[in-house]
This record gives sequence, structure tokens and C-alpha cells, in this order.
Amino acid sequence: MNFKKSIVTLVLTSILFLGCKEKEAEIVAKETTTTAAPKVKKEIAAANLQTASFSVEGMSCAIGCAKTIQEDLNGLEGVQKATVDFDTKLGTVTFDKTVQTPEKLTKVVEAAADGKTYKVSNMKS
Repeated sequence: MNFKKSIVTLVLTSILFLGCKEKEAEIVAKETTTTAAPKVKKEIAAANLQTASFSVEGMSCAIGCAKTIQEDLNGLEGVQKATVDFDTKLGTVTFDKTVQTPEKLTKVVEAAADGKTYKVSNMKS
């Protein structure tokens, strides 16, 4: 009886040990495939730089709403830097005026989420 318990314990330990190694290998493989090199932004001529600031209504949290909008804006071609502050409900975008316009930026913000949640107002550029 003691011999059977030892065998069962050994088998279960082996399965657990090998299962963890496989999961660890999967996690490492997933991290290496999903972690791409950061996108290199083109240099924007100083004469083409423009800054727009605006209010964003409809945000309910800093991590989900403000961060999502900020990432969407930063991912646009011609955007040098975008920040969205949840507390003040303000967004600021520095962009290449030959590539982007305040109207395009407004559309991107308002299209985030379901397209009905966020509203841009007081656009100043």
C-alpha cells in the first residue's frame, strides 16, 4: 500500500512539474511574439508642429478611458505627443499640421470606445 502511494505521489509531482514548465514556456513564447519593437516616429519639422488642447466629456476612469484615448492619439501618424488628463478632463496633442488636423483628432477621440461615450469640446489650436 505504501508503495502505491509513493508511485501515485511521484506521478502527480512529475505531472505538476512538467505542466508548470510547459506553461512557463508558453508564457515566454507569447511574450516574445507579442512584444514588438516600439514604433519609431518620424521627425516632425518645427515649422509644421501644432498643438491642440480640448476638453473630453464622458470619461469615467483614468486607466480605462483617459489612457485608451491617449494611446489612440499617440498611435496616429503625425502625432508627436498626446496626453489626456482624467482629473482635469483635458487633452493636449502636439502634431504635424501637414498630416493631422484638429477635426481628425476630434473624430479619433469621439470614435474611441463605442463611438457615443466621449465628446470633444473647446478645441483650441
